[in-house]
Amino acid sequence: MSATATASADTPNLTEKQRQILTYLRDNADTQTYFKSRLIGEELDLSAKEVGTNMTALEEQEVGLDIEKWGYSSSTTWMVTDGHSGS
Repeated sequence: MSATATASADTPNLTEKQRQILTYLRDNADTQTYFKSRLIGEELDLSAKEVGTNMTALEEQEVGLDIEKWGYSSSTTWMVTDGHSGS
């Protein structure tokens, strides 16, 4: 099953944009911890505001990742870690 199909099956109450962002985070969280809304938006053809709004929604959901708003320099930065690591 593809990452997108897995995201859809695991998180049926998310919007399409939230699934798209979640798939992007899952695909990149192994090699990256900090993500800027602006850069996620550039990758996914979304505005930084759309990313920020949807990241806030993802932060409140059980999505298998720990998502935390981290900083605000030039764009909101999010710290994303594996939610199953116990940290």
